[in-house]
Parts: sequence; C-alpha cells; structure tokens
Amino acid sequence: MIASEGDARSYVTQLSNEQAIARLDILVEELLRENELQNLVAKATLPAMWQRHIADSAQLLEFCDAAAPWLDLGSGAGFPGLVIAAMRPELPVILVESRRRRVDWLERSAARMELANCRVEGRRLEQVEAFPAGVISARAFAPLDRLLALSARFSTSRTHWVLPKGRSAEQEVLGLPKGRNSMFHVKQSLTDPEAGIIVGRGKWSATA
Repeated sequence: MIASEGDARSYVTQLSNEQAIARLDILVEELLRENELQNLVAKATLPAMWQRHIADSAQLLEFCDAAAPWLDLGSGAGFPGLVIAAMRPELPVILVESRRRRVDWLERSAARMELANCRVEGRRLEQVEAFPAGVISARAFAPLDRLLALSARFSTSRTHWVLPKGRSAEQEVLGLPKGRNSMFHVKQSLTDPEAGIIVGRGKWSATA
C-alpha cells in the first residue's frame, strides 16, 4: 500500500522515467495554482498530491495493457488523463471534458507539460465522434451503468476498462444486469485501502 508522499513518488518513478517525473512536477505546480481559482480537487488532498492524485492515477497502468488510444472520460483536473499522457508519451491520450474552465485548464497544462500525445475534446461525450478505444478510464465521471451506456460505442472486444470507483466499486458491478457483470472485476486500490478499481475487457453493449 502506498502510504506517503515519498512512497507515491517512488512508485511513480518506478513506472516511468525522469522526464515523466519532471512533467508531473509541472502538473502539480499548475494544479496548486489553478486550485486557488477553481475547485479542481478537494483542498484537503493538496498536501498529499502525489499519493491521492498522481500515484492514484499512475496505478491504472498496472491493471491494463496501455493500448492506443487511451480515452479518459470527464478528465476534470487531469486525473488520470494528464498523468497517463505524461508517463506514456508514445501513447495517444484523448481527454473528454465539457466544462469550459476545465477544458481551458487541461489545454494549458498539456501545453506547459509539452504533451504532444494529448488531445482535449471540449464537449460532452455524446458529441464526440466514436472511435475504437484501446483503454477507457474515468474517475468520478458517472455511475457505472450510465458510464457504460455513454461510452459503449467506443468499446471493442479488445478495449480495456479501468474505472476507479472508491467504496462503491463492488456494489456498482453487482448492480449491472445479471450475466453481463462477469465482464468486470474489482481490484484493490494501491493508494486507498477502502477504494476499488473496476477492471474489465471487451465490448459493452447497451442491450443484452
């Protein structure tokens, strides 16, 4: 379990390199500044930025094959999308965010971090043209059933799903239609003993 800022930084370093860490330091710097202007993350989490946000995002790489493109839904403060893009610069990452101020923030941060592999779709997911996603991630985007319904058209038989869901992970999987929830299972978060990550692979259909 990652229990401190030192642990978190060491963990992320093991999964990346010095260039990625430099990019992530820029992200932390930008977020601390921007959080004074808009509530991107809870202020109580700021002293534990690497544990609560950076490592929490980075761990998703351990639960899937980082297949292209990576689609991140409701990217908001850039988690996990900007973190994944910083750690895997060869991987196209598409961030979907509909709130204008957060779109502006994501675009500025991606530019400052020199993430040529990162594209921001500043619109609702329903308005984004469908494409086959290698990975679909989402952090605090929507309840699982709605998330799957909205993103189903981006999924294929090869799509990996990595969906941090906190304490509700098991319940949300069990709440899916019987016979179809077997596509997903829950992994223990490495940064929060009470949180789970819904992991799966395959195409989700809006109908049985």
